Amino acid sequence: MTKLATILALSAGLLAPALSTSQAADGGNFNGTWSVELVTESGLCDSRYSYAVAVQEGQVRLVSGGGARMSGHVGPDGTVGLSVSNGTASGNVSGRLQARSGGGTWKVSALCSGRWTARRNSSQVAQAE
Repeated sequence: MTKLATILALSAGLLAPALSTSQAADGGNFNGTWSVELVTESGLCDSRYSYAVAVQEGQVRLVSGGGARMSGHVGPDGTVGLSVSNGTASGNVSGRLQARSGGGTWKVSALCSGRWTARRNSSQVAQAE
């Protein structure tokens, strides 16, 4: 359960980029590295998780974290929609991004759920090592 919650936290974190003046003109570009905090509001997961995620051309990936798998995107309007899985556990992340922060909800099947917040670290996307 902890690994799945970690994955969900990471995916939520990647989704909170900021807009530059030139990016806002074309509908928004959320590329960059972000810090995400997941808070459990109900269920069996740990109370809080913190992660780093990256967004590039609307695609989201974990910068730090375990062997989770993630699919989904950040839309040009800041809408976030992700599916995350780790082993047999799976969950969803949704929300919306604004200029320099974002937030929304997450849920791991019937195990646990909560809210996420994100803030932009940089407009550069971290490269995998």
